[in-house]
Amino acid sequence: MKTLLTIFLLLFLMSTYSFSQEKLPYNSLSKQESRVIEEKGTEAPFTGKYTDHSGKGTYLCKKCGAALYNSSSKFKSDCGWPSFDDEIKGAVDRFPDPDGMRTEIVCANCGAHLGHVFTGERLTSKNIRHCVNSISLEFVPSELDPGRYGSAVFAGGCFWGLEKLMQAIPGVVRATSGYANGDPKIKPTYNEVCSGKTGYRETVRVEYSKEKISLDAILFAFFGAIDPTVRNKQGNDVGSQYQTGVYYADEESAKTVDHITNIEKSRYKNFAVEIKALELFYDAEEYHQDYLDKNPGGYCHITPAEINQVAKITIDPAKYRRPSNDEIVKKLSKEQYRVAVESGTEPSFKNEFWNHMEKGIYVDIITGEPLFSSKDKFESSCGWPAFSKAIDPNTVIYIKDNTFGMRRIEVRSRAGNSHLGHVFYGDPDSPNGTRFCINSASLRFIPFIAIEKEGYGYLLNQLK
Repeated sequence: MKTLLTIFLLLFLMSTYSFSQEKLPYNSLSKQESRVIEEKGTEAPFTGKYTDHSGKGTYLCKKCGAALYNSSSKFKSDCGWPSFDDEIKGAVDRFPDPDGMRTEIVCANCGAHLGHVFTGERLTSKNIRHCVNSISLEFVPSELDPGRYGSAVFAGGCFWGLEKLMQAIPGVVRATSGYANGDPKIKPTYNEVCSGKTGYRETVRVEYSKEKISLDAILFAFFGAIDPTVRNKQGNDVGSQYQTGVYYADEESAKTVDHITNIEKSRYKNFAVEIKALELFYDAEEYHQDYLDKNPGGYCHITPAEINQVAKITIDPAKYRRPSNDEIVKKLSKEQYRVAVESGTEPSFKNEFWNHMEKGIYVDIITGEPLFSSKDKFESSCGWPAFSKAIDPNTVIYIKDNTFGMRRIEVRSRAGNSHLGHVFYGDPDSPNGTRFCINSASLRFIPFIAIEKEGYGYLLNQLK
């Protein structure tokens, strides 16, 4: 394992990277940061930490973490603030400044005030200067600290869509398309890999901030975007290079991968995802990096809806890990076990929450993972608790259910794999037409007054 980790860290030094541009959760700001970033203030010249900073890496938005500038675009201008002659594509928006003379620049993702942009100064060949407040930025070096950042490699069919999906996950700082675990005698090219004779998979190396996202969340997002039941195929793409897989770099990651994989295996009769240690990884050619940004109409078996969904991750499953089967047996009543674990159904109109309308949240009976809010609960004639949506759409898993001669969509909890019930569309009682028909026995209710005490304070805004 130590050898694998060493190989993986060396790969960091050899690579170019892609950065997430999707919606990220906002960071807490100090009063000084808020004055500049939210109130459009200006820090004093020559006082910012990045004015003369020359490290290799990427400058992120301090408020949301979106990537704004590469260090290769930074230059010395002697103006007293960090200067860049180019931004990462789509990262910065421009607006006329209220002073009527300048052009303000803001983060395209969250609207954070960055500074101003000037042209015609002829300080670089691009003849443009982004004059940015240091306090609006956060720097991520090219060589990442493995204590603060984690990484793993994923194969999910064509790497164009998987790269875009991973870039959308809040807390992912780098996603790089490449080729993994093939013939060590071959340094692969795209054409060679497409032959299906090299053993390499089309993959994406994902690097993430451990402070902002867990490997658990990334793994669940990955499994939610692929078909884990087929070999050497995803979407319209067929061949050994499209085999799905997860490739871990160290023992800690291996344990997490094993835990999540066992949960995913239990959801399907056939499970064909390759789970192995990372042996080799090569960056794909430059034209494959950020391919769907460069070619918006490019083919992708992963849909925009799936990409948008993972961008909304607010609940981290690592906080709500499924316990052992023995612990579950001790924790649940016989009826709760029959419903949540054995996929039973409780009687309609004779269950705890079918007409319960108190303000609060409903969590998974096995793990405590938050699932539904009273704000989204509505009166239904079905006889079971009915919700129009989940708090975080990523916390529920959809499984085709053809039992009892019916075609339905089963709903299970993400981290606990509890059987929750079914989802129906076109319901006249639902405010949006969607009805999550959920068994009370699979839920635990947390009243509003106890939310902070129970550790769910971060969800209070969901009830406003």
